[in-house]
Amino acid sequence: MGVELLDLSVPISTGMPVYPGDPEVEAVAALTVADSGVNVLALHMGSQSGTHVDAPFHIDDALPRLDEIPLTRFTGPAVVMDVRGLPPRTPIPPEAVPSGLGPGDVLLIATGWSAHWGTDDYLAHPYPAPETAEAIVAAGVRTVAIDALSVDRTPPPGSAEFSLAAHRVLCGAGAVIGENLTGLGLLVDAQDEGCAIEVSLFPIALAAADGAPVRAVARVDDRAVLV
Repeated sequence: MGVELLDLSVPISTGMPVYPGDPEVEAVAALTVADSGVNVLALHMGSQSGTHVDAPFHIDDALPRLDEIPLTRFTGPAVVMDVRGLPPRTPIPPEAVPSGLGPGDVLLIATGWSAHWGTDDYLAHPYPAPETAEAIVAAGVRTVAIDALSVDRTPPPGSAEFSLAAHRVLCGAGAVIGENLTGLGLLVDAQDEGCAIEVSLFPIALAAADGAPVRAVARVDDRAVLV
């Protein structure tokens, strides 16, 4: 195979799923070739729409904004934590954190929940327990991404229960958080085969922002087999 690039992003489209209470997404034609000579979309969306990253500022005004974070924090060698098969709304325990994690690694949490994208079941994803977030931070990791709506429990419809426990641990340590990734099962397979994996989660350059959409891309190289 050599080097392969894998898109880990969900497409931005009108009516796509968003976190409950976030702005709805609308992408409609503002200009067309027929009327104006060019095609241009008008976009209405929140900073946390689709595949995106959270800056620490997302949960605390005193923490760094998106444009204050070094670009190195949005890319690096990936380690995939395979927790697929957990029941809905299950906390992911610290025992699931892979050994050997270190500074500069990007931890990708594969819950398998991207298979539920666009359905009500997508809200019922597993999520890292606060103790798990603490173990990740203790390993020196400052970039964490998940194939689910949030790294915290998403309340069921009609529930007032709300927590940002994992966000507070990760963002409090200066970490960036990626959410709504897809296709991580392919990276689990690549990792099992010993391939080298690098991932990029570069956000669009929103000034002083809490986060922004990203084009999440993995670079898988089976010529650089890890031992």
